[in-house]
Amino acid sequence: MLQLKNISKNFGGLQVLQDVNFNVPQGGIFGLIGPNGAGKTTVFNLITGLLRASGGAIEFDGADIGKVAPHKITERGIARTFQNIRVFKEMTLLENVVVGMHDHMHYGFGSLLFNLGGFRRIEAQARERALELLSWVRLDHKAGMLADSLSYGEQRKLEFARALATKPKLLLLDEPVAGMNPAEKTELMTEILNIKQRGFSIFMIEHDMRFVMGLCDRIAVLNFGRIIAEGSPDQIKNNQEVIEAYLGKEDAE
Repeated sequence: MLQLKNISKNFGGLQVLQDVNFNVPQGGIFGLIGPNGAGKTTVFNLITGLLRASGGAIEFDGADIGKVAPHKITERGIARTFQNIRVFKEMTLLENVVVGMHDHMHYGFGSLLFNLGGFRRIEAQARERALELLSWVRLDHKAGMLADSLSYGEQRKLEFARALATKPKLLLLDEPVAGMNPAEKTELMTEILNIKQRGFSIFMIEHDMRFVMGLCDRIAVLNFGRIIAEGSPDQIKNNQEVIEAYLGKEDAE
């Protein structure tokens, strides 16, 4: 579904990524892990068009998206969440999710201006779909509440629902359990598995090794801007180079 081919990224004289190669398959959960500063978020920013690669190619569904604008990448079927929660706190949960649908809500300016039937029908359909998505993450009973009233974990789930509102083929999750307690992590793991079972493909970056090992079908490891290992969770956790990257060579020995 998603292929990174020999991707490199430089910021001036600093090389952040070097010859990064991996494939994200359709229908599973793929994880990218690595120590702080390894370049994981840079990879997400390249995929979503917020940055341009210095070299290499990024292909999604067989098409090169390396120079495609971020909103066009969303239209092609890639959605993301961010490490720092970015919900609209002064809007209701329902309104937050409807915002994610606007690229797919087609009505004329006149219909909007004069509140005509076409506009009302499309808005009603959007609200119905938003309630459905909120039910997927078990927040539909709070649809009319302000997002600011939610707990941290609930705000993260609201972000999931809003990302799903863009009709993605691939959902990118940027450190989804950052700042969560163990109970919230367990609950969010269930929500991610539910999303996968509904037919969505998921690509996540995360620091919590236990969380990643419990969810992902396949994992790639990034260290100092290059991929040092890729494989199943069992292969990754027993890889000596991965152990050294996280613990340091002396501690690993």
